[in-house]
Amino acid sequence: MAGGSATRLYPLTATTSKQLLPVYDKQMIFYPLNTLIRAGIEEILVIVAPEHSGQFLNLLGSLFKNYGIRLVFEVQKVPKGLPEAFVLGEKFLDEDDVTLILGDNIFEDDFSQDIRNFKRGGMVFATKVTDPERFGVVKFSEDGKAEKIIEKPQEWISDYAITGLYVYDNRVVNAAKNLKPSERGEIEIVDLHNFYLNQGELEVKKFEGAWLDAGTFDSLLMAGTVVKKKKIYQNFDPIIEQSIQEFNEELKLLSKKLLK
Repeated sequence: MAGGSATRLYPLTATTSKQLLPVYDKQMIFYPLNTLIRAGIEEILVIVAPEHSGQFLNLLGSLFKNYGIRLVFEVQKVPKGLPEAFVLGEKFLDEDDVTLILGDNIFEDDFSQDIRNFKRGGMVFATKVTDPERFGVVKFSEDGKAEKIIEKPQEWISDYAITGLYVYDNRVVNAAKNLKPSERGEIEIVDLHNFYLNQGELEVKKFEGAWLDAGTFDSLLMAGTVVKKKKIYQNFDPIIEQSIQEFNEELKLLSKKLLK
């Protein structure tokens, strides 16, 4: 999911997508792509805003062509909420299960085995935060099972926020189609969580590694610092590292030809 206008990052995002801004030594989009590719996902739908679609194509259009990774692009003209990703991607998904990751979420942990071993229902990932009122928050029972998920709760129910990585079975498409818009006029991802939770089919996995939501100036700066300090930049799949290296070499050769 790499659409939206990212107004909190103006003027940086007045000329490019938030997900194309640099985080240490790579564009932000490569971090969520790494999460998917490390999990063995070979077909990826990238949802982009119309004004930045050409920039994504220039960077990613043929990047993984030699490595068996198929990238497809879908333009989201007007953001209507995260679950719209499943509506836009219905034909792309066909009958498959799906992993959705937000284009500005960076994880230290490797969730590859969790994604590979997924069978049915829904699976989300939660971590402790200091400001739970900003997120969808999950309340656990005494035996550690998810009881309730509330979007931006006004009263404290838990310190555990749901992060921007979601795994669902194919029922999510119809579930997303049947969601009613919230008071802010968008369909909400928390309603999908609760669709599965109410059926006893939502697994909430806790993790402790760094989670970076690079959507503000401070969090963008922090993301680059943490990526360097924790050496997250060294944990990229070889497919991404080799593809970027080839891309860079092609650009250098092109520049030399243009200078002649």
